[in-house]
Amino acid sequence: MDINRRDFLQIAATLGLLGATGGTNLFAGESGKERIKKLSFSDVVDFKAKGKATILHICDMHAHIKPMYWREPSTLISAKNLAGTPGFICGDSFEKFYGIESGSLDQYFDTHNNFSELAEKFGKMGGIAHMKPIIDHVKKERGAENVLLLDSGDTWQGTAVALKTNGEAIVDAQNYLGVDVMVGHWEFTYGKERVHELIGMLKGEFISQNVIDNDPFSDDFEELIFPPYSIKEIGGAKIGIIGQSFPFTSTANPKKFTEGWSFALRHETLQEYVDMLRNEKKVDAIVVLSHDGFSVDQELAKKVTGVDFILSGHTHDPSPEPIIVNDTVIIISGSHGKYIGRLDLDIKDKKVVDYSFKLMPVASNLIPEDKAGVDLVNKWYKPFDAELGEVLGKTKGLLYKRDTFYSTFDALIGEAIQDEMKCDISFNPGYRWGTTLLPGDDILKDNVYEMTAITYPEVYTFDLKGKAIVNLMEDIADNVFNENPLLQQGGDMSRVTGGSYSITISAPTGKRISDFMIGGKPIDLEKTYRVSSWGGNLQNVGENLDKKAIRPVYEVVSDYIRKKKVVDVSMESNVKVLDMDCGCPAKGASC
Repeated sequence: MDINRRDFLQIAATLGLLGATGGTNLFAGESGKERIKKLSFSDVVDFKAKGKATILHICDMHAHIKPMYWREPSTLISAKNLAGTPGFICGDSFEKFYGIESGSLDQYFDTHNNFSELAEKFGKMGGIAHMKPIIDHVKKERGAENVLLLDSGDTWQGTAVALKTNGEAIVDAQNYLGVDVMVGHWEFTYGKERVHELIGMLKGEFISQNVIDNDPFSDDFEELIFPPYSIKEIGGAKIGIIGQSFPFTSTANPKKFTEGWSFALRHETLQEYVDMLRNEKKVDAIVVLSHDGFSVDQELAKKVTGVDFILSGHTHDPSPEPIIVNDTVIIISGSHGKYIGRLDLDIKDKKVVDYSFKLMPVASNLIPEDKAGVDLVNKWYKPFDAELGEVLGKTKGLLYKRDTFYSTFDALIGEAIQDEMKCDISFNPGYRWGTTLLPGDDILKDNVYEMTAITYPEVYTFDLKGKAIVNLMEDIADNVFNENPLLQQGGDMSRVTGGSYSITISAPTGKRISDFMIGGKPIDLEKTYRVSSWGGNLQNVGENLDKKAIRPVYEVVSDYIRKKKVVDVSMESNVKVLDMDCGCPAKGASC
């Protein structure tokens, strides 16, 4: 009998074969070593087409409209039942799972292994001027009327130009790329009024079935804030697209930005929209455009039936192969503009009978830049060139962001805060977006913004009891390492500077943290410590807030780098994991 791709992947996953044979490693094998030397644009876009309809997918760009470096995590740990599964794979385990060859473009884009060396070899990633030729190529091949570009959100926030234009520069970039439909998360941190203004500028649609008005004094109480779905016709088929914005927005970010709006997973109403689109609107395929997170969407697919595809976002995972849960195919397309996912659909007799999927790497050295994209970037950056182009200093080692517990760029931010605020301990949020600088690189003011450009950047300094500090870390650990993905709100552990601790991932709630040290001494639960933090609400539970010391974090860090001139941040983590022996475990938390 003939076995289509969906059937093969489902069988392979059941038998545990994907770890050995899966992946989209275009340049693996013996012949790959020669191909690596002469990669071209055609290698990036090479694709075996299926059917007549194509969906292009992007997620978690975080406003990076220029090419940049982005290193994947060297530590990616979760609860034992989740560790080493798609969404929690990195480094060697990622390479083994997807069959990736050392020294390949895939290794560079998908892992931290050999990152600095491969960065020199392959160059920067992403950038709208390099994304556009890929999009244009697919539209020319398939016919523009048969292609959709869907955006899973976290697009408007993350860089200086986004912050300084209140998102307008990034909406302009989306219109240039041709985004048809999007959902959101960090978009909401511009505030409700500005979100609606930016949606008015967007040529595409902003949809979400899981954001409702919960202001009892509003005329729209319990009404939807945004259209819940969109129906698009491509390749002779009707595609129903249901929006799923980040369900934990009002707890992950300050409530002031979305006061009066309620966010939740709302899988029950999602099921209602799926049924309605199938039975009443007679769509041929249903796509959930999601910002739930890769692991949450795998759980969602167990609760909701009738969904053909979930296009996921939020957790920044590059997943070369789809994940299939029941009959739902889940894809996610990395972050920071590194990838454009291509999904071809073969639809017959009102159903999807086959599909093909590939992550197309936006390797800037291999893809000619589109002049209109270069001009757009220059237009928006020009008013800020003097400030953002300032060379603050140099880095001796690699400055990176993503990791479960510790990263050098976060450590640099923590050092800067401690130096200025004279605090005992400082906390940096575990955001998953940012940038990477190679050893010897200049550190620009723009790079500092790429790590800190949020609408609530203030550093606060206040008093907090030792017991409160430990409880805080236990609460964060319960979010990050919960066995139930639906109880994980995303993000890595908050970074600690001035302290250290050990952690037992598999310990019960409230019992994970041990050997907590501050200033080289065991934490005193009854002692009051001077604490600094930014990017959260910790100051609200502290005492004796120093209002005169409040400053934006990007200014604090910039001043510190100017003073240091050359920064040399240790690659050694200040967190010891007691029940896992490596940072990138395989399935079952084995190393």
